[in-house]
Amino acid sequence: MGESEKPHIANDLLARAHSPTTTSRIFRENVKTKPLLLRPSSPDPAVNARAKRQYARLVRASKNASKRPKPLSAKQKRALCIYEIPKEQRKYPIYEGLHTMWCGYMREILGLNGERVVKVTAQSSGQLLASADYHGAEVEVVRSRCVSRVGLRGIVVKDTKFTFEIITRQNELKTVPKEYTVFRFELPLPTTAEDVKGAITPPKPLVFELNGSQFENRAVDRANKKFKPHYNMDAEFGTLKDLEQDPAHPKLEVVRRSTIPDLLETAAMRPKYTLLKPVKEPVQG
Repeated sequence: MGESEKPHIANDLLARAHSPTTTSRIFRENVKTKPLLLRPSSPDPAVNARAKRQYARLVRASKNASKRPKPLSAKQKRALCIYEIPKEQRKYPIYEGLHTMWCGYMREILGLNGERVVKVTAQSSGQLLASADYHGAEVEVVRSRCVSRVGLRGIVVKDTKFTFEIITRQNELKTVPKEYTVFRFELPLPTTAEDVKGAITPPKPLVFELNGSQFENRAVDRANKKFKPHYNMDAEFGTLKDLEQDPAHPKLEVVRRSTIPDLLETAAMRPKYTLLKPVKEPVQG
């Protein structure tokens, strides 16, 4: 004789609270014949096309991320000397071609390559000169608080925010700070074939002075920056603090109408703009 089937525990519990008819009905409807719905926690990529595409994108992203090089930090760039010019390339003849290209670039900006004569003034060309790139310009230090820098001349090979790095004719790399320094550069005018055949004296080059204290911007930033013409009294007469310390200064008579404290207050309230002005040739007589 076979072993009798063991009763379900839910049936025993229901029999304690209900009659036999009610117990069998509840057990049949809620326990024995109740459907159990099952849903997989993660669909199979081989069956679900959407999950398959997502998985393929993740695999491609992981492969590209491993191949992509990480950018170098500032410390690593300094250690590798990325922005430094090698010693074997610090020669003046190498950059003479760059200076020639820069002269053509500046003449094109100012519109001096055509036959039409263009008058270069601070109002018409100051904005163009202030926004130009000076890599390749041959500059000369004409005024500086450091006397040993006056007379230094060379081609600009690097224009940073606060300095000019130039190559001199002695094949030396010099770093000149812009602050409290006035630079002078010349722009030769183009000569035509008729002038050469007629042995006409070539025109004098345009000479400009650049106030470095108000030119402390990178070349990239100057391209989108708007400059306004502004008269700088410090560049013309020296610093106002020097005038205040020396009341017998000969140039103080030019600004005698205003008191020194008023001039200092006006200079402090005045915004800084780039000063680019043509240099007048001395009259010989």
